[in-house]
Amino acid sequence: MRFSWRIFAGYFLLLGLLAAYVVSVVRDEIKPAMRRSAEAVLLDTANLLAEMVQPDMVAGRLDDGRLAATLQRFAARQPQAEVWGVRQDHTQLRVYLTDARGVVLLDSAGQAVGQDYSRWRDVALTLRGQYGARSTLADAANPLSTVMYVAAPVRDGQRIIGVLTVSRPNLAMQPHIERSEAKLGRLIGVVLLAALLLGALFSWWLSRGITRLTRFADSVSAGGSAPVPHFAANRELDTLAQALGRMRSELDGKAYVEHYVHDLTHELKSPLAGLRASAELLQDDLPPAERARFLQHIDSESVRLQQIVDHLLQLASLEATGRLKQPQPLPLTELLAGELQALAPQLGARRVTPVATLPQAMVAGDAFLLRQALRNILQNAIDFTADEGCISLQLLPVAKGWQLQIANDGPPVPDYALGRLFDRFYSLPRPHGPKSSGLGLALTRTIVQLHGGDITLTNQPPGVCVTLRLPASDAANPLARVLA
Repeated sequence: MRFSWRIFAGYFLLLGLLAAYVVSVVRDEIKPAMRRSAEAVLLDTANLLAEMVQPDMVAGRLDDGRLAATLQRFAARQPQAEVWGVRQDHTQLRVYLTDARGVVLLDSAGQAVGQDYSRWRDVALTLRGQYGARSTLADAANPLSTVMYVAAPVRDGQRIIGVLTVSRPNLAMQPHIERSEAKLGRLIGVVLLAALLLGALFSWWLSRGITRLTRFADSVSAGGSAPVPHFAANRELDTLAQALGRMRSELDGKAYVEHYVHDLTHELKSPLAGLRASAELLQDDLPPAERARFLQHIDSESVRLQQIVDHLLQLASLEATGRLKQPQPLPLTELLAGELQALAPQLGARRVTPVATLPQAMVAGDAFLLRQALRNILQNAIDFTADEGCISLQLLPVAKGWQLQIANDGPPVPDYALGRLFDRFYSLPRPHGPKSSGLGLALTRTIVQLHGGDITLTNQPPGVCVTLRLPASDAANPLARVLA
């Protein structure tokens, strides 16, 4: 299982347990809280009614008093009300009054008049001067049929002469309890869903960062030049990425030096050997013509050594750069036209004809470096084209960039050399000039890669074709702009 999925699974489990615990606690508190609130209301109601009935009970006119008639009318009322979404068509409050012995004198339900209630807790405790209340099942088979009874004393001075009890079935509160529980369940569901979405987003964000680091590490192990990823919102991942970048720089630096020392040593052997041999021969007494020939050889080999050193320094500088600092929008068409103009003398001397199809194209990069890359490609095309031959230049729009194809009608590249032409110091004999340093195409590839592009070289009858791809200077697809 992926690391991000493990985090999400643990987060989901913890969140689920926490939500279940919260729901359980809140549900366990809803019923007692509502019943405590209802008990407080019943207590106030009982004391209010006890004060109302006290004058009639003391005067002995209870049957003709106002309370008895009021209770009858109260029992017959039909409120026809809707309380917080719950319909209430009849009253559910019951009131009964006992004397000092616990015998029921009045009952709003008309059920218990004359019965002895002295053993019920609400009556018994109140007659003893204590707070009297009880909760009793109306139906032994139904655990939800409990009825709450709250009593208040009726006093004549300090003497308790009766008990007034108010009762209400707890089942009357059940719709409100269920409604509250349903609302709570929906709220918990919304919160849980939102938390899960946030957890999934966090897992995706963390996984995305780890995936970017993994790809970067894979690129480093494969010798690629991917940029070091940056994590603005995650200092730990950003620090790790920077550490991996420094590690790559250190490893690349060691391999770079070893590789360059090996290549440079191999490449300098031949001109140094020629210089040494010519110098030894010049110590002898030679005819003027021979001496001039050896001096010319020393001069040409010195120039070759200087070119190798200059190219190596430039290539090393570009490869160490890693990326362009400030790329600018550049007209690729004008850059190509300028290089063709600069090479016009060589084209004329060899009677080589350029055939160009160059629509207007804009790329992002460094003008000096792109000119150098284009000059190297065009120079190679000219050098390997037969006299009175032809060079074709075609610029085509592709997805998110431009594709430049430069083809000549010279001899094809041998199969054994196709995979090595962009290696440092590797070159093929030129039909119309001395062998090159073998650094031109390597330098060109480095420049193209710095610009975010790629370059390939293939045999394409009747000659060789170099394909160069560069990204456009804006996010728009140049293909749509050219075809519009």
